[in-house]
Amino acid sequence: MLIPPSPRVAPEGSELEVSLSAVEQRLSALGDALRERNAQAIETHASELHRALAHAVNRFSQAARQGGVPPLLRRRLATASGEVAAQRESLARATAALDRAIDVLLPGDNPASQIYSPQGGADRSQRGGMIQA
Repeated sequence: MLIPPSPRVAPEGSELEVSLSAVEQRLSALGDALRERNAQAIETHASELHRALAHAVNRFSQAARQGGVPPLLRRRLATASGEVAAQRESLARATAALDRAIDVLLPGDNPASQIYSPQGGADRSQRGGMIQA
């Protein structure tokens, strides 16, 4: 005779399903926030995704040690991992583009990169020397 699991203890597959679904939902929410360029939502959803990923990795690691992960959940986890990587790459590209724009608009403190002094004229004092006739 089979004894059904206690209602307080979910079967391992459903714990994995719940943790993976949480990752997928938070990944989707972060993607929406990125498309909307909502900085506050991006920050919130990124933090929630981080927590959900940590929880899912813990659950999946436990399941792997205790006998394995069902193939369907393994494929979904791989898909979610790919989406995280794609969002990370997209964010890195956007950050690099923003950094380049800022560098053009606000030159750094490197004297060699400054074309004009704070007074507006060309800053020739860094080049030194004097022309004598």
